[in-house]
Amino acid sequence: MPEGHTIHRLAHDYAARFSGTALRVGSPQGKFSDAADLLDGAELTGTEAHGKHLFLRFRDTDWVHIHLGLFGKVTFGPAPAPPPTDTVRLRLANGTSYVDLRGPTTCALITDAEKRAVHDRLGPDPLREDADPGAAYRRIARSRTSIAALLMDQKVIAGVGNVYRAEVLFRHGIDPYRAGRDITPAEWDAIWADLVTLMREGVRHNRIDTVRPEHTPEAMGRPPRVDDHGGEVYVYRRATLPCHVCATEIRTAGLAARNLFWCPACQNR
Repeated sequence: MPEGHTIHRLAHDYAARFSGTALRVGSPQGKFSDAADLLDGAELTGTEAHGKHLFLRFRDTDWVHIHLGLFGKVTFGPAPAPPPTDTVRLRLANGTSYVDLRGPTTCALITDAEKRAVHDRLGPDPLREDADPGAAYRRIARSRTSIAALLMDQKVIAGVGNVYRAEVLFRHGIDPYRAGRDITPAEWDAIWADLVTLMREGVRHNRIDTVRPEHTPEAMGRPPRVDDHGGEVYVYRRATLPCHVCATEIRTAGLAARNLFWCPACQNR
């Protein structure tokens, strides 16, 4: 499932190609046809992301709510658009570009009130200007749940997925099994600030890189990472390999329905 930086990047990409233009809107698959008919010819007036949720505004108050889930894909291309396949849930097109959405968990036309309800059930997003990290910490500080599980709970903090979860805990030397209530305010402030920085870089470069300059392939004289997620990381998907910092074998285990990765030597606090 895409992490929050990908959804914010998509919001930027939709806006760059389609904002302020009247669009041809269609649903070749048919599952969004009624809403597409209502939107066809309307202007895209705004885009927004919160965690893993994408919102496209048409006119003043019509919102398309998109959640990619595990299988959703977005494909941009130049005009003229090719004939769509019958797997395309939503196609937007203007005189210069088109974009196809396939396989999302959610693609729905919603009202302002319904959109607000989505925001209300999500935690603060490190990539949003209105984010309140204190709201997340208040939930973390009273929880016996592990910090690794809490970071994946979108009601606590929105947009953090398996990669950022594993990497930020490594970068701060925190045992992923520590209870949330044992995370100090100073530790949380450092985790939040790091997520803001890392995720902004993720939006900018459209990939996740978490290693510090002294641990890059060039600095260490090691081969670059080869993985379909891209980016240089410390522990994510590096089980049984040596830690870049201490050479201890990276471990993995299941937690919160996902694979957790950590270094037992570096993350002993």
